[in-house]
Amino acid sequence: MIRSFFRYLIAGSLMLAACKKDGDNNRHVAGAPTAVESFLPMQGGGGTSILISGVNFGDTTEVEVSINGKRLAVTGSNSKQIMAVVPRKCGSGKVIVKVGGKEVSSDAEFNYVFTRSVTTLAGSGVAGFANGKGEDAMFRFNSESWYRGSGIAVDDDLNVYVADPGNHSIRKIDSTGRVTTLAGSPEEGDNDGTGAGARFRIPYGVAVDAQGNVYTADPGSWKIKKITPDGVVTTWLDAGMETWQVAVDKTSNEVFFANTGGGAIYRIPSEGMKTLVADGIYNPGGLDFDKQGNLYVAASGTHVILRLAKGTWARTVIAGQNDVPGYQNGAGTAAKFATPWGLAVDADGNIYIAGNGTWDGGAYNPDQSIRFIKPGDWQVSTYAGSGTSGYANAIGEAAAFAGPLGVAVDKNGTVYVLDKNNNRVRKIISE
Repeated sequence: MIRSFFRYLIAGSLMLAACKKDGDNNRHVAGAPTAVESFLPMQGGGGTSILISGVNFGDTTEVEVSINGKRLAVTGSNSKQIMAVVPRKCGSGKVIVKVGGKEVSSDAEFNYVFTRSVTTLAGSGVAGFANGKGEDAMFRFNSESWYRGSGIAVDDDLNVYVADPGNHSIRKIDSTGRVTTLAGSPEEGDNDGTGAGARFRIPYGVAVDAQGNVYTADPGSWKIKKITPDGVVTTWLDAGMETWQVAVDKTSNEVFFANTGGGAIYRIPSEGMKTLVADGIYNPGGLDFDKQGNLYVAASGTHVILRLAKGTWARTVIAGQNDVPGYQNGAGTAAKFATPWGLAVDADGNIYIAGNGTWDGGAYNPDQSIRFIKPGDWQVSTYAGSGTSGYANAIGEAAAFAGPLGVAVDKNGTVYVLDKNNNRVRKIISE
């Protein structure tokens, strides 16, 4: 099959080269039928050259080719064939040829094969407290089995912030993997201050606003705290109730938080104020917003992902099956999750779910992965990891996590994972 494809590709290349001599015979004929009949190969990654065969195309000045809304570079074309190069992160979809002001489509879809490489950004794998670069650093994510902190966020300068509940602190990881302590110390407490002079009890959720301020939800003190880029900590809200998860609405820069035990989500319109957004959600976990201001929630207790429409907060189950735990990919409600916990939304509206929200991040949970939900049809797939707990840096489902609790995604589409029982922060680059 591979040999046959290469013979076809070489033959196509020769034909394209030969047809350059034919002049007007390669031009598109206005009013005549145009069609895409086939293309090869039918799958591949970024940089793959595909040969498209059909009727009444045209030369390279006349045709455009796209897949999944992404433009391909046309390297050769005549009336019957087009050679084009698939761009990185293109995604799957039908091959669309635009010529003469009209678009024609293939019947079959090109299957884009992503290469998702999982590495360790920081953490030695041993519970402790140490700043340093990469695996010289130490976190204490799993010092207590009931610590379900999912706190991980990333700013526009590619600094990653993680809540380290066992060390009662907020840690910062720069783009080189160097870990420092932004605020707090291994000494537990509850007071505002600067850097190591501030105290937290069990910081869980973390979010970053447009100015680079970090917010953390601390269920040990029932407070939301704000941390400036310089490490100055102030109490943003004394909630008087459990505060586990926190998010920032990208459209308004307002902070939202989840009262996980009480099943409610609140908005903080200004410092010290809160208003109810939604209730009756069984154990809401991670929260995040798309660029339109719609809110997405991992409803851990019912094993589903919710979408709350901006403003009205009307609720829809977009993926998973109510009260039916499992590990199954598929479109929307055909998929299954098992106590989904961390959640992040990227600039294109793609949703990432950290799959294991059990109390102890146990290996018994059927989901030890990062799942991916495509907007629109809500198709669920596995981004990296699998149903097996462990530790392995590898590609895609060959990688292993142990209790992935938190997930964040930066402006370039790089994904970061708080890997609880491995006491590490992992990094996933998709190409």
